[in-house]
Amino acid sequence: MASEADDREAEAEAAEQWGLINTPLGEKWSGRTRYAAAMYFYKRDEMNAETLEVYRICARLDNEDPLPIIRDRGVGKDWLKRMGYR
Repeated sequence: MASEADDREAEAEAAEQWGLINTPLGEKWSGRTRYAAAMYFYKRDEMNAETLEVYRICARLDNEDPLPIIRDRGVGKDWLKRMGYR
């Protein structure tokens, strides 16, 4: 059974990953950073494989926003909602 400290640690990790998935476009290595964070959410079943694939494709493209691509492919509606993307 998880302790209160474990719960706080898990919440802190999730908050850190949320910040990383929202790394601003154009920063050096930002595409890879977003992809690594996307993998975290995928492993937690909070993102589907098709959405993760878009982040993978965009990993080397620091200026490319994966959210419009996800929308255009129609693969991550729940994720887009969570990200506050229309």
